[in-house]
Amino acid sequence: MKSSEIIAKLPYQDPFLYVKTIDEVSETSIKGSYTFKASSWFYKGHFKNNPVTPGVILTECAAQIGLASFGLYLLSQEKNINLDDMKLAMTSTHVEFIKPVLPGDKVIVEAEKMYFRFNKLKSSVKMYDLTGDLVLQGELAGVILP
Repeated sequence: MKSSEIIAKLPYQDPFLYVKTIDEVSETSIKGSYTFKASSWFYKGHFKNNPVTPGVILTECAAQIGLASFGLYLLSQEKNINLDDMKLAMTSTHVEFIKPVLPGDKVIVEAEKMYFRFNKLKSSVKMYDLTGDLVLQGELAGVILP
């Protein structure tokens, strides 16, 4: 499955799609990126005169790359799986926010598979800014139902 196909199959659309590229994907890991547009709706009120990307949005970006995109790829490797009507549910998150992400910042998300069984994926995720600084790290888990 190609990167463009993975992104096209995601059940998100603008303004809630937080995946721009999938740069690498394999059976064990995925790497993708997203640039947070300065005009995004959530910056208008978070925080007044000092906008910062909300942690829940950073977590969503990490999950869209490290769980949803990764899970789609892993499921695509199985035979007779219809990915057109897949359903997603995040089951657990444990993330640490290390550095703020500002309007216009590009982030790179790297995730490694901890396990994938019975359509449940658990990933170790890290998010970096363009200087290579770690901005988020943790573990995410979710269920992917084709």
